[in-house]
Amino acid sequence: MSPSAVLRVSAAGLEFQNPIVLAAGTAGYGHEIAGVVDLAAMGGLVTKAVSREPRAGAPAPRVAEFTGGMINAVGLANPGVDEVCRSHLPWLSTAVPATRKLVNVVGFVIDEFADVVRRLEASEHAVRAIDGYEVNVSCPNTKAGGLEFGADDSALAAVVGQVRAATRRPVFVKLSPALPDIARTARVAVDAGADGITVVNTIPGLVVDVERRRPALGFGSGGVSGAAILPVGVLAAWKVSRAVRVPVIGLGGVRTAGDALQYLVAGAWLVGMGTAALRDPRQPARVVRGLARWCAAHGVTDLTSIRGTLEWPQ
Repeated sequence: MSPSAVLRVSAAGLEFQNPIVLAAGTAGYGHEIAGVVDLAAMGGLVTKAVSREPRAGAPAPRVAEFTGGMINAVGLANPGVDEVCRSHLPWLSTAVPATRKLVNVVGFVIDEFADVVRRLEASEHAVRAIDGYEVNVSCPNTKAGGLEFGADDSALAAVVGQVRAATRRPVFVKLSPALPDIARTARVAVDAGADGITVVNTIPGLVVDVERRRPALGFGSGGVSGAAILPVGVLAAWKVSRAVRVPVIGLGGVRTAGDALQYLVAGAWLVGMGTAALRDPRQPARVVRGLARWCAAHGVTDLTSIRGTLEWPQ
């Protein structure tokens, strides 16, 4: 069996040529990184966020590195759904046909998520540009006192249910690692109509510039990503994959094929890469090749044979 055939994954009705997916916020809308990342080698890409209205985002500096990874507060900067339909979907509709494309959707009140999806669905380019959606429910819920949507069961169910009614395409729901019971929250999302779960989003954190005695980011706090959160993401993927019967995208801290394999063994179907790709745009393709070599060396002919095979101590 060819290495490419070994790595194929079928998830939520979509065929991925391999399990490596570029994470939201790190791949732009695809064309921004097409000259530096081999998008054709990826299983998929998740676009940066799309909101109903344009967002200028957080004040600079928006990104800072620290020993264990990166912290960012971009503030969901994006041109808004109408401009995305006009300027970005046409490119996605014709580029890298073998690479699945998921559009990341955000909202700031419950109804906005589905409204963004309806506007994307109405685009003449949607059929070829969009394979599915990733719904980011880690945004502030302005109707519930500033809580994340994912932290409020009724708000989460309403968001997912409305998005489900707005599209026939697969819907993945992206959850925060700060949730008190991420497996239970995943069940709420699936019961409301989610076809898959993405775990995890970044972890809230703070990096201090000690010389200035100020936060390193212009916004203050931000989301932590990179190698430091690998164990957090793997544990979340394991918990969620045991709780729901839908595909899981495992995300957080992946730099190597070995990291990706941790997610797969823990139960993930697909594996996201973000910070590592920002540091070295060639690294995702290396991870794909590393997975193929590992499978060949271990006699693995189908990734389903290792998915979820983690043996928990008794």
